[in-house]
Amino acid sequence: MRFAPTREQGDFAASLADLLGAADVPSIARAWAAGDPSPGRKLWTRLAEVGVLALGDPGAGATPVDLVLGFEQLGRFAVPGPYVESVAVLPALGIAPDDAVATLAAPPTVPYALDATAADVVYLLDGATLSTAVVVDSIDSIDRARRLAEVAADGLVATVAPGPALDRGALAVSAQLLGAGAALLERSVAYARQRTQFGRPIGAFQAVKHQLADVHVGLDFARPLLLGAAVGLEPRDISAAKVACGDAAYRAARTALQVHGAIGYTAEYDLSLWLTKVRALVNAWGTPRDHRARVLAAIR
Repeated sequence: MRFAPTREQGDFAASLADLLGAADVPSIARAWAAGDPSPGRKLWTRLAEVGVLALGDPGAGATPVDLVLGFEQLGRFAVPGPYVESVAVLPALGIAPDDAVATLAAPPTVPYALDATAADVVYLLDGATLSTAVVVDSIDSIDRARRLAEVAADGLVATVAPGPALDRGALAVSAQLLGAGAALLERSVAYARQRTQFGRPIGAFQAVKHQLADVHVGLDFARPLLLGAAVGLEPRDISAAKVACGDAAYRAARTALQVHGAIGYTAEYDLSLWLTKVRALVNAWGTPRDHRARVLAAIR
């Protein structure tokens, strides 16, 4: 069983990172949070052109490993929008991928539809019943770039097998968490080299080094679990990856706050985009408790 990405997969991830690095994603995320989806939809179209929206479509030759590598970069750059729903979940429910912005709710695991007010089409997965849906109410999220909505069924689409699709959502979110954790570590290391106390960069102090090293180790330990889950697609392994990536990203967020000090708490500082996203994604597509319970049940 091969856990390491191929050279071609690595090249794709690198090219996606270059594209997103040049796109000024923080400004796009702030506009999305303010209710202006137009910059985000332009980025959506650009990502569709390079194949990101087809990463969940086996008919396009994409594999689950391709999916997690792509979503790792989306998390690393804190890209807003219902990519998990459109790219990872809906194709697994038989909805052919296209350039439309699509989202869905799947209670109780996913009680609210992400970015329903900005989407072209909204779905509701109620057990094995997939329907189109309409927005009933808006729900606040800790991540202002995640605009949630309560939805109600509008028209029957199909009867589906929900399990594999929900697992694809958990897998994609795990990859987002890993990418966001890596971005937080990168920013923390860079800031620790700049910020000084007692005439020295704080990164020179052993206590700070240890905290950053712990974050690095956590992310490195989570990555093989994520890639292994993408290779095997076993529900137990996907849950283990979700827990590991969530824990690692959450540690990265807490450490980033400590390293940055008071500035890390300000909404205007870009760090907040990753901090709030991690906090929201940790419980998205299954809480840590839910996924730990599934791992425990599988190994008993």
